[in-house]
Order: sequence, then C-alpha cells, then structure tokens
Amino acid sequence: MIPGAGDPGQGGEAGHPLLSLRGVKRIYGAGDQRIEVLHGIDLDIRKGELVAIIGASGSGKSTLMNIIGCLDRPSEGDYLIDGVSSRQLHSDELAALRRNYFGFIFQRYHLLSHLSAAGNTEIPAIYAGMDGAARSRNAQALLERLGLGDKTSHLPSQLSGGQQQRVSIARALMNGGQVILADEPTGALDTTSGKEVIRILKELNAAGHTVIIVTHDPSIAAHAGRIIEIRDGSVIADRINESPTEPLTREESAAAGEDATPDLSLSPFRAFLAGLSRFQEAFRMAWIAMISHRMRTLLTMLGIIIGIMAVVSVVALGRGASQKVTDNISAMGTNTISIFPGKDWGDVRANRIQSLSVFDLEALRHEVYVDSVTPTVNTSVLFHYGSQEASGQINGVSDQYDRVRGADLAAGRFISREHVRDMAQVAVIDDNTRKKFFSGEDPLGKIIILGRLPCVVIGVLKKEESPFGNPDALKVYIPYTSAIYRVTGNNKLSTIVVRVRDGWSNAVAEQQIINFLTIRHNAKDIFTSSSDTILKTIQETTGTMTLLVSCIAVISLVVGGIGVMNIMLVSVTERTREIGIRMAVGARKSDILQQFLIEAVLVCLIGGILGILCSYGVSLVFSYFVQSMSMVFSLFSIVAAVTCSTLIGVIFGYLPARNAARLDPIVALARE
Repeated sequence: MIPGAGDPGQGGEAGHPLLSLRGVKRIYGAGDQRIEVLHGIDLDIRKGELVAIIGASGSGKSTLMNIIGCLDRPSEGDYLIDGVSSRQLHSDELAALRRNYFGFIFQRYHLLSHLSAAGNTEIPAIYAGMDGAARSRNAQALLERLGLGDKTSHLPSQLSGGQQQRVSIARALMNGGQVILADEPTGALDTTSGKEVIRILKELNAAGHTVIIVTHDPSIAAHAGRIIEIRDGSVIADRINESPTEPLTREESAAAGEDATPDLSLSPFRAFLAGLSRFQEAFRMAWIAMISHRMRTLLTMLGIIIGIMAVVSVVALGRGASQKVTDNISAMGTNTISIFPGKDWGDVRANRIQSLSVFDLEALRHEVYVDSVTPTVNTSVLFHYGSQEASGQINGVSDQYDRVRGADLAAGRFISREHVRDMAQVAVIDDNTRKKFFSGEDPLGKIIILGRLPCVVIGVLKKEESPFGNPDALKVYIPYTSAIYRVTGNNKLSTIVVRVRDGWSNAVAEQQIINFLTIRHNAKDIFTSSSDTILKTIQETTGTMTLLVSCIAVISLVVGGIGVMNIMLVSVTERTREIGIRMAVGARKSDILQQFLIEAVLVCLIGGILGILCSYGVSLVFSYFVQSMSMVFSLFSIVAAVTCSTLIGVIFGYLPARNAARLDPIVALARE
C-alpha cells in the first residue's frame, strides 16, 4: 500500500517512525567519476516534529531532502515512509506520495509564470483528481489563510518574494501536506518576509504537520524543536532544541487549528472526471505554450500545411479530371456497348466481314436490355456549299442516335424514323461544319452537297467537347439508309452501338449481346467494347496518377513531421524546469507525456486544418485560370487529411513527449 493512500500520517506516534532512513547512500557517476554525496545516513523522523537539517553548502543536506521527499532515490540503503520501503514503489506511486503526502516549499518558489496564484496553488489537486469546484474553493481558503485573499488572480511576476513563497506554501498544503519539506525557505527573502514564512511553518507544525526545514542558517534552525547537523554527507549531530526561538503561544497554537486533509479517494466516476480534468489541464498548458511562441509554432506548422494542402489539392484535382472525363464519356453516350465485325481488335479480316446487318439492328431493338440502338456507316467525302468546299465525314445513323450518344441540338431537329424509312436526303451538321459553311447565316433549310448527294440541313448539334477524335473535323449525320444506298453503295454496317436500359449491368448486357448475335450468325464473328470498361480504365489511370502524386506530396508531410519533432525537442529543453515543478507536486509520467503529446498533435491538427483551407484557396485560383474543369473535394480526403495530420503529431511528437516524461524530477528542477 502506498503511504498516505488510506489514512496518512498515522505512523510515528507508536511503533515505527513516520520517516526512516537506514544506511542511505547517494552516489553519482561511476568508475573513476564515482562521487558519494551521502555516507550511510541513519535517521528517524516522527509525526508532528519540526526538524531543521543544517549544514554548509555542499554538505549533502539538499540531497537528503530530495530523497526524503521522493524526488530522488537512495543508491544504497533503504528509506521507509510510514513503514513502507520506497524501493517497493514504482514511479507513479512515488508521484502519488509527492502529490498527496509531501508538500514542497522551495527557495526559488518554483511557481509557473503563466499561472495565477490560485492556478499555481491548484496544480497538485489537478493531478490528485479533485473536482474543479473543490479545487477552487480550497485554493481560495488557503490563500486567504496566508493573507493572499486579494491576490488570487495575480501572476507570480505581480507578487513580492514573500507573497510568492506564501503561494508556494499554499500549494504544498493543497492536498493536505502531511509532511512539509522546506528547502532554504527564507533564502531569497528579506528579513521581514523570512520571519513571516517561519511563523507560518511553525503554525503548520502546531496544526499537526510534520515540518522539515533545510537551511544553512543557524538562526533559522534555532526555531526547530530538533536540529540535525550534516557535514560532508554524514550526520554529525542530532539534538533536541530545548528552547526554540519564539515558540508559539498556546493561543497561537490553538488558532492554527487542525488542517482537514482533503478526501482524495476516487470512485470510478470521480476517477473518470479526474482523468478528464488532467486532460483539460494538459490541453490548456499546450495551448498556452503554442500561443507564447506564435511565430515558432506557425513555422513548425508550415511543413504540415504545405503537405496537407498538396495532398488534398492533388486528390481534388484527380477527382476533377476523372469527373471531366466521365462527363465527356457521358456526353458521348452513357452505358453504351459498341459492336464490331471480326473476332477482336486487330482482326485483319474485319473490313471484309459483313457480319453486321440491318436485320441485326432491327432484332436488337426488341431485346429487353436494350434502351436504344443505332448503326454507324462512316465515309469521308468532300462537302460543298456555294463556292466553298472542305473534306468531312458522313455518319449514317438511325433516328435513335441522339439518345444513344447523348447528342444535344443547338437548333432544328434530329433525323426521324420516317427519314430512315424513306432514305431521306436530310442532314444534321455539327458545330464545326456550321462555322465552316454557314458563318453569319442560319443553316436550317439550306442545301449542302455531300460528295454527290444534296441534303437539306434540318438540325445543328451543339459544340462537342470531347478528348476523343479530331476536335476540328467536319461531321454530318444522315439516315443510315441514305448512307448505304445513296453514298457507299453497299449495305455493310461499320458498327452498331447499343444503349443499355437503366437497371441493367453493362457486363450482363454485353454478354447477352454476344450470345444473341452468335446464335443469329451461327458463329462468333463480332466483338464488343463497353463504354463502362473505357470509363473504368480511365478512372483507374487517373486514380493511379493521383496516388503517385499524393505519395510525392506525403514526403512534405514527413518533412513537416520531422520539423514538429525537432521543435518539440527544443520545447522540452526550454521547459525542463516546468516539468520538474510539475513532477515535484505530483504529476505522473503519463501526465507529462500527455501534455507534450497534446501539444504536438495540436500543432499538426491545426496545421492540417489550415492546409485544407489553403487547398480551397488553390481551387479558387485554379478555377480562375482553368474554366474547362474544376477541382472536386471529397469528405473522405478531408477526413483522411485531418487523420493523417493527427497521426503525424502522435508519431513525431511521441519521442519528445517520452523524453519529457522520463526526466528525473530533481535534475529537471535544477535546470534554470
């Protein structure tokens, strides 16, 4: 059981002493550099004593106090607190002792400069799990008792030395402070303030606290009821002071009263609230540290900002490109399957095979999976209008071409079924043909000569924006019957294109078409190509390119993470003293680890959010210069970016946070 975890301070009145050192040695270094500071100290301190440990500088008295306060461990020998050996306790149990059992008063006060008097007083209670209301109430009561009731919101820099030391005393008493350890408590104070601090310590002793004062000043030691003199690491005298200086009167002793030890036992719910309170404190400290070094924090974030911005922007650009291609394919006809003569691409006999006929076209119209169907009969001829001529392409199509290919009219109407039946000499021209022959005039109703076939223009298609084919080619669409019987002279169909009915899978429909035509022809003399396959191939290609560029962008994230780790290591070095103070008042290693890890995660998380915002800024600039496509952001990529930046904070912040948590409290306290 950890001393003080149940009913602290009951030892020492009968039976074993409250604090007991047996053959305690403290050795620094090793080999030839081995220095023995304490030489086999044997010492007992009982409950309620006011003890002064006196000695010159370098005598080992501060080292002894550090061992008594569990800031340090003996190299040899044993130290027992209320009968329990400190050797049996791990680091968190020693932290619990410093938090709930001991109270430290330092010569240099060791207050945190960014916290108020009340905030400094409350620190041990935060780590002990006391709820916020009780913390605030107890801190106020202690500061009022010490004459600082009107200074609770003051920062240390706004207080005198004596007032800062009283805040330090209030902090020592926050969790009960059964044993008060005062290291040169008057060393940095003027005479008047020094006397006030000694008076307070004597009041605390009268109230039942065990008080141990470490000093080099005999006049301070003279106030104690027991004086232990140490020289060169050994106790040379241990005597009772029969006539301590200015002993408390009976009235003063009664006025001091008994201190109520706070109830620090934790139910499961209170334990949860205690953990939440420690997290809030760690979050607040991390935020204060970031705000205190704004420029450094911003520069640290820069690598994360650039990396996240690059990743999100590249993914958005890839999605935008993929959507553009998808839209272009959709404009050509969605869910379409093209049927070609021959066995496969590259079949040298394909031009000689006349396996696709008008009868196949009519048969396919009635299949359940077919929405619409059109043939294509292509040939290149010279177009004539007036005195103008140009080479162009005739496309013989059915009345369903506009639905199959998703063609939109800018003016007029499309070829009808009657036009196909009557082999009508009508034509629908594309935008390029309109610009070539009919610039400045309405083409509808005009006659254009296609090779030797005059045709009346009945419609004009909208401008086609497609990455496929020649964007400058002249195209004219006429009934396929007119193309077969009036232009080409043979009834061979170059291609049949089927639009699949909604609700049908392209793959299923494609297989049905192959089976249907194979049975009709008594042989497999056709092959197919699905727009769905083309779309998937393009999407896979753009996805691969996006992934490749994203991987390159991730490198900047790694560089940013290394920057975060570097700055956090610097931060740990700068705040070593703060870490020591927190450990001295009871912070666990996990509390220190949590504080610095939260700071690293905050830096990366905020950097990630700023990177996402910057990527939206990039999209605005991109849309200004490129109108043909836009960047498309996805919730998944944004969530992934935030998650990625958080993980970078955890991964690259863990090492500095672990280094902070592993600091020896006594070494950390000594750092200025």
